[in-house]
Parts: sequence; C-alpha cells; structure tokens
Amino acid sequence: MRSRTPTRRPELTQARIADVTGGSSRDSSLQARAARDIPLIGPMTNRILLLAFIVLFTFNFAHAADKPKLTLDEFFNYVDFLAVAISPDGNSVVINTERADWEQSTFRRDLWLYRDDGHGAGALTQLTQLGDNEKPKWSPDGKWIAFLSERKTANGGASEDDSKGEPVAQLYLISLGGGEAFPVTQGDEEVHAFSWSPNSRTLYFSTRSPWTKAQKEAYKKEWKDVLQYRAAERGDTVFSIDVAEAVAQRASAGTNPAEDSDDDSDATPGSHALAGSPWRVADLEASPDGRRLAFVTESISGREEKIDEYEIYTVDLADTAPDRPPRQITHNQAEEQYPRWAPDSKHIFFEVQYGSVEGKYKDTQTRLYWVDADTEEVQRWAADFSGALIRYAVTPDGGVLVTGQLGTEVQTYFQPNVSAPFSKQPGVSGWYADPAVAQGTQRLAFVHSAIGEPTEVYLADRHDALQSAHAITSFNKLFTERDLPQSKLYHWTADDGTTIEGMLMYPPGKFEAKHLPMLVFPHGGPDDADGNHFEADWYVWDRLAATQGWLVFEPNYRGSEGYGDKFLMGIVPEIVSRPGKDILEGVNALVKDGIADPDRLAVGGYSYGGYMTNWLITQTTRFKAAVTGAGAVENVANWGNDDTTFDDAYFLGGFPWAVPQRYQDEAAIFQMNKVRTPTHIVAGADDIRVAVAEAYLLDHALHVLGVPSTLLIFPGEGHELDKNPWHGKIKVREELKWLEKYGGIATAH
Repeated sequence: MRSRTPTRRPELTQARIADVTGGSSRDSSLQARAARDIPLIGPMTNRILLLAFIVLFTFNFAHAADKPKLTLDEFFNYVDFLAVAISPDGNSVVINTERADWEQSTFRRDLWLYRDDGHGAGALTQLTQLGDNEKPKWSPDGKWIAFLSERKTANGGASEDDSKGEPVAQLYLISLGGGEAFPVTQGDEEVHAFSWSPNSRTLYFSTRSPWTKAQKEAYKKEWKDVLQYRAAERGDTVFSIDVAEAVAQRASAGTNPAEDSDDDSDATPGSHALAGSPWRVADLEASPDGRRLAFVTESISGREEKIDEYEIYTVDLADTAPDRPPRQITHNQAEEQYPRWAPDSKHIFFEVQYGSVEGKYKDTQTRLYWVDADTEEVQRWAADFSGALIRYAVTPDGGVLVTGQLGTEVQTYFQPNVSAPFSKQPGVSGWYADPAVAQGTQRLAFVHSAIGEPTEVYLADRHDALQSAHAITSFNKLFTERDLPQSKLYHWTADDGTTIEGMLMYPPGKFEAKHLPMLVFPHGGPDDADGNHFEADWYVWDRLAATQGWLVFEPNYRGSEGYGDKFLMGIVPEIVSRPGKDILEGVNALVKDGIADPDRLAVGGYSYGGYMTNWLITQTTRFKAAVTGAGAVENVANWGNDDTTFDDAYFLGGFPWAVPQRYQDEAAIFQMNKVRTPTHIVAGADDIRVAVAEAYLLDHALHVLGVPSTLLIFPGEGHELDKNPWHGKIKVREELKWLEKYGGIATAH
C-alpha cells in the first residue's frame, strides 16, 4: 500500500466562500459581520482602512492574474467522491474515489483510509490497488471494512452469461489490522446489496437466485443465444455468511479443490439462504438488536415499469424457514430508497424521490419517512421543510442529520425526533453532501464544495460545529491553483409572474462584465438544480466553457428542485414547453440588461438538458450553435424504450393512448422544420434512459433539412458515459470546438 499525508487546507469560512462566488450580500457572512463590528474612530481611521482595502484588492487581483487558466486535460483529472464512511469511534474515514485511468481507458474506483492522529491531522492510505471498488461499510466493532469489488479472481467472478468475461461485483473484506482484501463471495452472480450484523460476526448479502450447473446447461441447450425478454428474469435470494468461516475459507483456499457436480449451485460456499424475493434487492440492513433484516426491492431489469416492485420488506432472523416469505411493510405508490434502522430496532427510515407515500403517484421533492416495522404506520420527517432532502444519516440518539436544498444552496439540518423542529446547523455557504455519522461519538464526515472551492472530504467533531471542520483530502487541490470563473445569482420574472433564478458563471477576469457571448446550459433531471457547488466532468463542463470566454447561464427552470413542490410540479404536463418559456424569458432578460450579447448566443445540455436543447432550437433561431446529448425529440418511442416509463407518463399526464395530442405537442420532432441552428449531437450506444434512436432521429431530421449537424456515438456506454473516460473527454472537446466554430466565440478571445 502507498501512504501519503494530505495537504492541509484552511478551514472553511463563510467569508472565503462569499469571495469566490463573486461576493454575497447576505448578512450571515463572517466578512459582513466583521465589517459591522469595526469601530470607526475618525477620518484617519477611514483613510487607513481605505488604503488597506486597496492594497488587499490589488494583491488579490494580481494573485488571480498570476494563476494559469484551467486546461482540458486538467479538468478531466478531477477526482469525484462516491461514498464516505466513518468508523464507529470516529477516528477513521473510508473514502471511495473515482478518477480516470487514461492508460487503461477506464475509471478507477478506489478506497482510501484516513486515520486521525487525535490532533486534527492524519494520514491517508490507499486501501485498494485492484478492481472496481465501491460501497464501503465498517463493521460495528471497527475491525473490518466490507465493500463490493469487480475483479477477476482465481475462484470465479466472471459471469458465464457475459460473453466478454468481465468480472461481476463480489463482497470483499479488508482488516484494519493489515493484510490484503479478500473475497467473501464467489460465483457467477453479482452481489447487489450487503449489511453487517450488529455483533460483526455475520455478513448478509443478496444476489440473483443462483442456479445449479445442470440448470444453466439445460437453459443454454434449449435457448442457445436467444434472449427471453422479461421471461428469463429471476429475483433475488438473501444469504448470510459467518465472517470467521469466510476468513478460514480464505486461509484454506486451493488446498482441497472440490469436484465438480451438476448439483453444485452458484451460491457462495458456506452461505445460508434466508429469504427470497421475486424482485431485485436494492439495499438491505440488519436491525441494531440483530433480530431482523430490512430490505428494499426494485425491478429485476432496472426498468421502472410497475410501482409495486418498489417496497420495503423485513425478515425475521429467528424464523428463516424456506417457505416463510419476507413480510412487506410498505404499500404505496412510491420508490423507497436507502432504508436504515432507527436505534430502537422498531422503525425503518427511508427516502422517496419519485412517487407518493400519501396517495396516487406524483413526483415531489425528495422526502424522508420512517415506517414502524410492527404496525406499518408511516410518518414523515421534516414535513415543514420546503426544499428537497438530499441525503440523511441516522444519529446514535435516534435523530437524523440531513442535507437539504433550498434554492442554490445545500445545507445541513438536524431533527432529534419526528415531532421536533427541523433546524439548520451552523455552517458555511455551498453544497454539503454524503453525511456520515460515527455511532460511538458525535464526529461526522461529509463532502463539501462551492463555486470556487473544489470538492473535498471534511471531518467535524459535531454536527453543530461544521464551520470548524477540516479537510482530510486534497485530491482536487490543483483547481485552487487555477484562475477559476466566478458566479452569481440572477433572477427574472416569467410570463405568469413567477420568479425564476439561475447561476451566471463568468469568464475568468470578466466578472460582471457586459455584452458577453452566452452559453445557455440547462441542467438535467428535470428534478435537479444548479447552484453553489463544484463539479468537473463530461456532464457539467461549465467551467471549461467559461474559461474559453463564454458567460454560462444555468437556469433553474420550472421542474427544478429546491424551490417547493409546486415549482417542481410546474412542468406537468408541459414537460418542455413550460420550462422552455422560463429559459427563453431568462435569455431575453439577460439581453435586455446588457449582460448577454444577442448576436452570440448558444445552447447546450445533456439528458433533460438535451430535451430542452432540442426543444429550444425549434422555438427560436437566435441560437448560433447547439450541443445536445441523450435528449429525446419525441415521446412515444421514448416512453417505450426509457427505463423510467411510469415517470414519463406522469410528466405527460397519461399514457400515449390516453393523451396522444399531448405526446405530440411536447415533442420537438414535429416542429423540426423551424430549426436553423447548427447542432452537435452525442449519445451512448447502449443508453436505455434515452434510447440512442432519439439521437439518430434528430440527426436524420437535421440532415434532411440541410441544417449543419454531427453525431457522435460512444460504444459500450449507457446514459452515464461511465465506462471509458476518453468518451467524456472527446465529447466535451468536440462540443467546445462546435461552439467556437458556429457560436462566434472566437471574436471574444
């Protein structure tokens, strides 16, 4: 293992964040409070203060001018954080990172261990050198870390169903006492979810229900390479395995090879089947008293077609007879996610982002509930909060620590019990994420970023002392050494009187300049929002666009989260026309205010941002260039191919046969004859969120109409472009070239 000590960054302060976002008028900033407290004795004091301000301003300006601009290569070396897990004693943190491996044309997903020295410092050690690793979980006694890893092993791990022979996710263990990670599970079936027992002696995990060798051979003999769509799907089985037995098996691996038998199952040797489900088990957790398991299900294929495939179940660990099915404890029109037991071993917390617990299916902002595992009574937490609840962690005393979004900020909130006030914790401006709470102390780890503050992991002693948290990583330090864009909020009024806001990201050195070339950059989702946070990847490349001279306009149109449920649902059933009006009215306001140059406007986005881009170029000819990706141009085939079909039907107010005119009215393809904007298109060849057919359809229409266009297809990629980092890099490189060629940006350099 390689070991290194992270460079210490200054503690986060409100004043520093306000400065990098272009200044803030909020009275809550430390800078503003300090200014109010300065005693002004007389004229001499004023002159001294003025002179000091001029010197400080000149120094900061010169310092910024000395910083080089961000390059394409540097941008794509950004490190993302997939998960953070803190040890029970609060002294160690496991960090799951993702970064590009350019030589191997893949993404590396590694685990790192931070150990605190007790004096506010510590060392960061790389735990994994091989495989694709994710979802680390501490054993309750703090001696082990379990995680999922895709890596080829001597005893299996590459599925026979996969013609490429690629490894599938297996459950691994690594000891805090030293040694290499080793697999706990094996076979052709990937592990979908896992959990520790409260005494750290047992691991519970789920896989697709395994077949014997004879079953697999019989199936292959009958069906050859024919795919039985839906008919061949099978649900999951939940297993247990003794940790001591897994360690012993590892020690004796290869000493007594077993003979092959037709009755041999793909189940991991030494594991015990506890329960089965007709659906896939997405997440599971053991109760603190060790008596029950809770798990949440999802569709087997990942296609969201029937809402009743998403429910929470419990398993009585004292009665796991094969003929005893799990008990279903939720019955609603919602997609439950992230089940976590309360310390009382009676209630189970869960989030709902899509659907409704209270009645008929509808999309609201993310909500937090708990369900009584005995009575099945459901109660909503943070019911008075008007924003979106992003992620939560259960505290040792039974409360919840939650990151919640209001507008362009994601802050941290605490609620000690279901009837208590939901209170914002003292913190700094920006974007908090992935809170992880130690179960033996008050310490917590979390991820934080802001417009000018690259994403890093932080450690705090208490949830009410976030201001004094210190960074325990510095993976993205290079970004602090570059001349980054500054941003500020912009507000405008829609045609129906609704106030809309968005972010303006200015080119470096041109903060609040006028008459700038502008790229309209609508976010995806639609239930997402742009704000005071840092991101650098193929999906959010606003900083690169700004560095090339564009003013980047990121509108939080109707349908964005963080502005209340009414605002979020404001796009139903006008899924592109309503947010399209919001965006174009924002463009008009920026032109009227002299901020944007009306002769140098461009538009671009991916996923729902692609939907909006495709629609907007049919509504106006003022955009000189467009870049779009994974966006539909019609709604019927997209409903049939999309993996979120009941959500699509909800947005459009019904199924295609129920409201056919709506499906046509909200589709760009039927207005494609109005398009004059040169358009660059990208898509993943294996995308099932927005089928690649939509990209071919758009390109075909533009080609027939004689509108300049180009189409890039990324082989092997789904919606997320997460297989080969070169694909995302080439995507953005070519999009920037297209904008320069057609958008008039060259005259702005």
